Formats: sequence, C-alpha cells, structure tokens
Amino acid sequence: MAGEERQQQQQQDRRAAATIVTSTGKSGSSVAFTFDDGPDPTHTPAMLDVLKKHGVKAVFCLWGDHVRQYPNLVKRIADEGHVLCNHSMSHSDMGGWSAAQVRSDLEATNALIQQAAPGARIAYFRAPYGSWGQAGDVAEQLGMTPLGWRMDIQDWTPPGAGELARRLRDGITPGAVVLMHDGGGDRSQTVQAVDTVIPEFKANGWSFDLPAGG
Repeated sequence: MAGEERQQQQQQDRRAAATIVTSTGKSGSSVAFTFDDGPDPTHTPAMLDVLKKHGVKAVFCLWGDHVRQYPNLVKRIADEGHVLCNHSMSHSDMGGWSAAQVRSDLEATNALIQQAAPGARIAYFRAPYGSWGQAGDVAEQLGMTPLGWRMDIQDWTPPGAGELARRLRDGITPGAVVLMHDGGGDRSQTVQAVDTVIPEFKANGWSFDLPAGG
C-alpha cells in the first residue's frame, strides 16, 4: 500500500485519550501475535494452518471490505479460537474524522463481522496506520479495546522470510504485542517466518497470549 511505511512510522503522532494496549499485561516471557488487513483467501488460511499446528491463538484485525468478500474465513478464524479485531471498513486514515464518522464506520464493520461469525466477540479495534484521532474513544464506547503494538516487523514490503524471522527473534520483548499482516499483499514470507519462530520461542519458555483487555 502506497505510503504505508511512512504512515506506520507516524503511529505516535496522533493519539486518542483512550488507553491503547500494546502489551499482554503479563510478566515474564509473554508475547501476543496480531495480524492485520485480512481476511485474504490465500494467506489467511495458510496462517491459520500454521497457528493450529503450533497451538497458538492470535488476534486477527479484519478489514471490513475483505470481510464482505470472504465471510467464510472470518467464521473459520472465530471457530478455531482466535480473537477478532475491527480494523475499519476500508483502511482509511481516521485521524481527522469526527466521532460520528468513526462510529458509523466501526459499527458497519462490526455488523459485517458479526454476520460472518454470529456470536463471536469483537474484542479489539486497531486504527489503520496507528492514526487514532477520536477512534480509540469511540471504540471503547462500543465495547472494544483500542489495540496498538509494541513491535512492527514491517512486513508490508517483504524482505524475505529469513529476515522477518530475524526481526521477530531480535525485536520481541516480554509482553510485546507484535504487528504482522495476513492480508493486503503477498504475506507468504510472514507465514513462513511465523512457522519458523513459534517453536523456537516455545522451546525458550515463551507463552503466546492475547493483548491486555481481550
């Protein structure tokens, strides 16, 4: 996505008054994996297969337009025990939106998610590009925890699965919420990197948890 790297790096520029969660809230070797911009018909199933193989639960931050296209994948995500996150309808920068505009978008996205996965809880909202404006406050009013991240592996320009795995090894800190992608482009390298590092981290005593508030 054009300009995504620049916008991701500006994540701290505009913050809501709401508390934005970036940690599992647990002491010790705990980490939370989160995946943005799906569902994707190729890479979301592949990521789900990897997570199932290793017995890890994650958060999937869903793009409403993609939910409309692939509702069966949303249902699979929920059925396999993962946690759902609203990531807006069309991945627009909400930093300058009014509260009413944000609410309309979040409610429409939630309706699509709930239609695809009836009864599933939408625990979190993540603002596109980390540009919050009033979105965090509105999300809290709608019963969702505003979800940020502590580590971004910057997989929107795939550098190779080995490099992504290295970034995970070197960049994860205890309690970190990690931002990755299962949609929005070719995420095969992210899938491979996750498949590589989960058993390594488990062997070193790490637990895979949810972000605080979930």
